[in-house]
Amino acid sequence: MRPRPAGLLAVLVLLVGIPACGSTKPEPAAQVTTVRFASYDFAENQTLVEVYAEAARRRGLPVSVQHGVGTREVVAPALQQGVVDVVVDYLGTALTFSRPTDSDLPKDPAEMHAVLARTLGARGVAVLEPAGAEDQNGFAVTIAFSTKNRVFRLSQLEPLAPQLTFGGPPECPDRPYCLKGLEDTYGLRFGKVRSMPSRAATVEALLSGQIDVGLLETTDARLATSAIALLSDDLALQPRENVVPLVRRAAIDRWGEKLRTALDDVSAQLSTGDLVLLNEAVETKGLTPAEAAAQWWDTR
Repeated sequence: MRPRPAGLLAVLVLLVGIPACGSTKPEPAAQVTTVRFASYDFAENQTLVEVYAEAARRRGLPVSVQHGVGTREVVAPALQQGVVDVVVDYLGTALTFSRPTDSDLPKDPAEMHAVLARTLGARGVAVLEPAGAEDQNGFAVTIAFSTKNRVFRLSQLEPLAPQLTFGGPPECPDRPYCLKGLEDTYGLRFGKVRSMPSRAATVEALLSGQIDVGLLETTDARLATSAIALLSDDLALQPRENVVPLVRRAAIDRWGEKLRTALDDVSAQLSTGDLVLLNEAVETKGLTPAEAAAQWWDTR
């Protein structure tokens, strides 16, 4: 749910490399010369895409990577229309997004995967094996706030919320696992809501007192280096969010089982601990997503 919205036309133009006045149709199959990976516009997803893309490279497949494409509202149509070939997503959020009117979705990861595979399979997209690595939405406060107010669980925020300021990405108010979910599941109605341009800005706003509660991912490296802590999701708002590659079926048909095997190989090895270290390499050590991915592969 993290990426910022963008216009679909602009993204299609960006991905296929054509002028704005030209056609936005996908490239003809004969003109597609690489496996086209696309990422959302936040660092963790960009790093994950680089990890999976490197696996394809090491299997001898030609690869191109386009980073920072936008939200699922943008990326999902691009994948289904054949503008991109591979997206690395998160199981629960991908399932909810693909079935927005279904209020009784499964919670077991295997069942979630099966339903997502059936849903996207009808749209020409294969759902590959999920990784053990998992990243859920989390909600952070400063350690000082938690200690002073004796708040350690999200449910304990309810009486305080009207006096608090919440900070999250621009799309957060409408997302079922962000502000809307906090309202529906926990009854949290914050006095003020501020839009945050990045996770780094969210942490800075927490530490400076500009916001009281902020959205961070549970694998955010800053949780280990800043005086902030995640509140427990004691009413289980968040679904399981195993990392899962979504691949245009036409790409598998074109590049063969070598592509599927390469991506499944990553998922078989990637743990939540690996994801935290990858995030740390980018967020605190200054590596690029590609450099962090190469470093991860060099340790295999």
